[in-house]
Amino acid sequence: MIRQWVPAWVVVAAGCSSAALGQPSVRPGIEVLLSDSLHLVRGRKVGLLTNQTGVDRRGEQDVERLLRAGIRLTALFSPEHGFRGLLDQQNIEHGRDSATGLPIYSLYGAVRAPTAAMLDSVDVLLIDLQDIGARTYTYVSTALQALQAAAAQGRRVVVLDRPDPIGGELVQGPLLDTAFASFVGMLPVPLRHGMTMGELLRLGAALRHLEASLAIVPVEGWSRGQWFDQTGLPWIRPSPNMPDLESATHYPGLVVFEATNLSVGRGTPVAFQVVGAPWLDPPRVRRLLGEVPGVQVTDTVIRPMAPSDGKYPGQPVPALRFRVTDRQAYDPTRLAARLLAAVRRAHADSLVISPSRFDRLAGSGRWRAALEAATPGEAIWRSWQPELARFRQLREQYLLYP
Repeated sequence: MIRQWVPAWVVVAAGCSSAALGQPSVRPGIEVLLSDSLHLVRGRKVGLLTNQTGVDRRGEQDVERLLRAGIRLTALFSPEHGFRGLLDQQNIEHGRDSATGLPIYSLYGAVRAPTAAMLDSVDVLLIDLQDIGARTYTYVSTALQALQAAAAQGRRVVVLDRPDPIGGELVQGPLLDTAFASFVGMLPVPLRHGMTMGELLRLGAALRHLEASLAIVPVEGWSRGQWFDQTGLPWIRPSPNMPDLESATHYPGLVVFEATNLSVGRGTPVAFQVVGAPWLDPPRVRRLLGEVPGVQVTDTVIRPMAPSDGKYPGQPVPALRFRVTDRQAYDPTRLAARLLAAVRRAHADSLVISPSRFDRLAGSGRWRAALEAATPGEAIWRSWQPELARFRQLREQYLLYP
């Protein structure tokens, strides 16, 4: 049984919203908790799973706000890239917050979920992480495993929700086959799922049949059609190679190129806005790619500096650059399917794909098999549409926002 908490203002239209007071209309979950729902944490020992994105509208950190409100914080937990979001490495050690003296338990190192010992000092676990709307982003996996660990220890979990930055309406790309579940994808959702962290954890708890005490403190004032730059909230890099909303928009599709010998621009200011390699012939690939709705494609040259993927450091690399021209028409997974097929046609002898890694990112072996069978990219993209229709029906019961 999943015990869900939904505040009254979600159900009943509030006549005194922040918009009516002349303030930005979107309030993240941390602000709603502190103004409307302190009873969830008051008088309890509180753990906080967060990183640099856990801030209010003014950019003030959750830790500072909770302590000022008199909340008894006893432990901090961090996901991939660490508590400050600056690390781009495979294993992150535990630490201690110099400002508060609180322990920081890394959930991206020797352990990937809170242990019973870590939860000994916690009555309630708060989760506040800015997701970017893509299945392969690991913060959802960390949150889901934390929820499972907390449920096993009888601890309540409270999610301080945030918007899906690339909007909550569009659902795109292939679904994950659970036989391919991994840390870069644990739930049977598409590459672009159109859900918030809170909604995803509702779905995950149900699918995993967790006996979890799960409360979602929703975002106030956010609707599914809003993108991050329409919320008035500050953009803080969710990870070192996610510089802006443009990169986040392309990421659900171009992420699969991480499993190839093409660079996605790590180590440049335009990570996930480009695809390149020393052997790439951009004009030829662009001709084979053709027009893709909602995106402009141009030739460029990138020079990755100390890229975390180790691809072509310091080299001038021919590349294709992508710029969104129509958000509603653009499907980054459609671009990826067509682009990968075009690159394979133009550079069959140069393109290298890591099968196991590609399948983990894609969510199954079907995309790679179709590519190896020389299936056109557009046909690969069309093959995902029936399962997407079924997913849209499934997710309806877990959505919290209009």
